[in-house]
Amino acid sequence: MSAVTIQQMAARVAGLMEERLRIRGRGLPEKMQRGGKRLPRRVRRAGEKLSEASVMAQNPRLLMQLDHAAIATAYDICVRYLSGLNRWERLRLYLLNFAASTLLIVLVVGGLFATVLKLRGDL
Repeated sequence: MSAVTIQQMAARVAGLMEERLRIRGRGLPEKMQRGGKRLPRRVRRAGEKLSEASVMAQNPRLLMQLDHAAIATAYDICVRYLSGLNRWERLRLYLLNFAASTLLIVLVVGGLFATVLKLRGDL
């Protein structure tokens, strides 16, 4: 695997991050720093590994130390996750999470209210 291939992999993942997650930046390292928190842990680690490899690939001596199989695996993980995202799915997941958290808050507050009324003897 050459330095150009690694740079192309990093550029593809950076492009997907900008397209799917609207994360701006000048390359994969900067995009991972800005928006890596929005990714699941496994994808974030794979993105960081690919980002680190793209920086190391610029130096010929460090390029020889890279684990090419691990880089290919990290690339596959990132592309598989980012390709599966679309705007409507993200909106649906956001609304579902919002509804679930709201329901949980209502249940907890209702339980506390009922407990207070029970202790006061009003219930």
